[in-house]
Amino acid sequence: MSIRDVPVRTLAGAESTLSDLVGDRVVLLVNVASKCGLTPQYSGLVELQKQFGERGFSVVGVPCNQFMGQEPGSAEEIQEFCSTTYGVDFPLLAKTDVNGDERHELYRTLVEVPDAEGKTGDIQWNFEKFLIARDGAVAARFRPTVTPDAPDLVAGIEAAL
Repeated sequence: MSIRDVPVRTLAGAESTLSDLVGDRVVLLVNVASKCGLTPQYSGLVELQKQFGERGFSVVGVPCNQFMGQEPGSAEEIQEFCSTTYGVDFPLLAKTDVNGDERHELYRTLVEVPDAEGKTGDIQWNFEKFLIARDGAVAARFRPTVTPDAPDLVAGIEAAL
């Protein structure tokens, strides 16, 4: 099964898949949080969506509360924060576990993908990013401190498009 076909739940509670949410677009899947020092990366993610959206690209945010409780809100609070504070208009999934025994099926596959240094394993923190090609292959993994405007990340998106 392609990662695009793994069942997910949207922030609004609907059952879906990445394919259903964004079609065959190139996807940057990011575990996000509203109360993290890296939360301002939302601005860069919104800019990526604006810059590349018309070319077949979409950010997909995955709220996660596993890192020091930095995403404590309800689905409604998360949606309100993201839209009013950062103007987020890309899809958001339901709050999801990315590590541990309850790790979502999406992340069971993603943690096996090496980062730029060749390291695999657990998600380190909020705002870890995975670039997923149109065919469902995971093209790259970017650790949390890699900002959305980082040259390697932008080049990866360009190459996947």
